[in-house]
Amino acid sequence: MHKRITFRHMDKTEAMENYANEQLRKIEEFLSHEPTPVYLDLVFEPSKVREHHKIELRVKSPNFDAYSTYEYEGTGFYDVLDRVIDVMYQELHEQKRKNIKERKHEARAEEFRKKR
Repeated sequence: MHKRITFRHMDKTEAMENYANEQLRKIEEFLSHEPTPVYLDLVFEPSKVREHHKIELRVKSPNFDAYSTYEYEGTGFYDVLDRVIDVMYQELHEQKRKNIKERKHEARAEEFRKKR
């Protein structure tokens, strides 16, 4: 699993990086059984004008290609990160359900074709 945490236009802090790694562990556990390669890209970007932080998360694997971003005025980086991780986790679950449903549908269609 390839993980990259980028701090754009800001200084990297150990506390923020440790918290991000702790939160990403939830996504990593979900993707632990995925075929490789799996890429996780997390980008922190503060606003220079006002407290308007933006965090982007992209998950790329053979079965998933998901992107989540969130920015909100007046909210700290930790709250924004929690929101991005939760949204991504829900989206990955939904994509997994859709993939399983499609595979079942394809298998049933193939079985029907064989019976004809």
